[in-house]
Amino acid sequence: MSDTDQREVFLGRQPILDRSQQLFAYELLFRSSRAEQGNFASFLDGNQATATVIINAFTEFSMADALGPYRGFVKVDHGLLFSDLINALPHRSVVLEILESVTPTAEMLARCEQLCSQGFVLAIRQRSESTAPSRPLLNLAEFIKIDISRVDPAHLKQRISDLKRLGKTVIAEKLESFAQMQLCHQIGCDLFQGYYFARPTVIHGKHLHSSELALLRLIGLLGQDANSAEIENIFKQDPVLTVNLLRLTNSAGSGMATKISSLGHAITLLGGQQLLRWLQLLLYSGASGATQTVNPLLQLAATRGRLMELLVDRTPEAGHVGRNLIDQAYMVGILSLLPTMMGSSMPDILAQLPLASPVHGALTNRSGILGDLLSLVELLEDPLEQDGAKADSILRRLPGIDARYANGCLTRALAWANNLARGAC
Repeated sequence: MSDTDQREVFLGRQPILDRSQQLFAYELLFRSSRAEQGNFASFLDGNQATATVIINAFTEFSMADALGPYRGFVKVDHGLLFSDLINALPHRSVVLEILESVTPTAEMLARCEQLCSQGFVLAIRQRSESTAPSRPLLNLAEFIKIDISRVDPAHLKQRISDLKRLGKTVIAEKLESFAQMQLCHQIGCDLFQGYYFARPTVIHGKHLHSSELALLRLIGLLGQDANSAEIENIFKQDPVLTVNLLRLTNSAGSGMATKISSLGHAITLLGGQQLLRWLQLLLYSGASGATQTVNPLLQLAATRGRLMELLVDRTPEAGHVGRNLIDQAYMVGILSLLPTMMGSSMPDILAQLPLASPVHGALTNRSGILGDLLSLVELLEDPLEQDGAKADSILRRLPGIDARYANGCLTRALAWANNLARGAC
């Protein structure tokens, strides 16, 4: 495979959640500006170049390590299914999602049986028509995906019930609303996937909790290099926030061997920049409640922040501006999801934060290098964007970064976010 082929393929991911809306797995998306009709995993024409990129994701880019405890669902077409490259995939880290375009012939079923005997786990999309032709494949698969947009709601409950009797784990996909999520939860689906989770929308009219307001004030103070006494005073007004901070800084995710026993000790030991980062993450980790939980929004926010700072480090601007730009990139990534989490508009949130102009511009209108980086990161998360051409266009404005480097940074960011989540639990 040529360097050009590798540069033109991008990694993306979409979360798959369990019944508690906790992260269960990612569906990994492989998109190319040259792939016909936006089919990221198109192997019908024997496109081994894209197949090789998938393999590289689990070898050179260490995607298996980046996924942590979560599996990666990989779409498999006829070409990859019968390719020797599939044997390079780590069977403990992936689920092979057989596309509907693969005809369940005797040869194909024999190949699937062989892969199962090697330890691979299969997922299939149940066809909307009669399931009789695909029944042998249905028996081999552990996960069954149901595209709810293609099933009559009146028949959906019976379809799920039939699959559950077979002992299958049912994934409801193409969820786009809370009502659809609620329905699929009530009728017994096990896992959930769709734009409802991957592209969360703002819930209007929600007021900020006192802990959220305190966090915003603290972030603003740290941005202005306030003294420790002012910062500690804010913490003292919110016991829950103080407990959560101590818990986080004592966690393995902080990378510290020293146990922190007091608020003043935590502030001194962490330092302003590290404290600022933890506060930003606390916004997504249940700081306003007595019980801290790790949710998909925290995973996404942490990944965004880390990915942004890794990417910007490669740009010429970072060489001129240095650490300040890298810190700003992290802040843009973390803060970009606040409207979703808080149910407030970005202008209302930013009115409480004295942010530097580049950060403000990137968050409000995607301006400047930080805005371009945020647009690129959002693109890799959005399953609706099925054409790598838009990513190519952004990359042309970001000298020093190509798809190969972006893919490597994504795996490093996922690994960091997964370690953070384990430490915060």
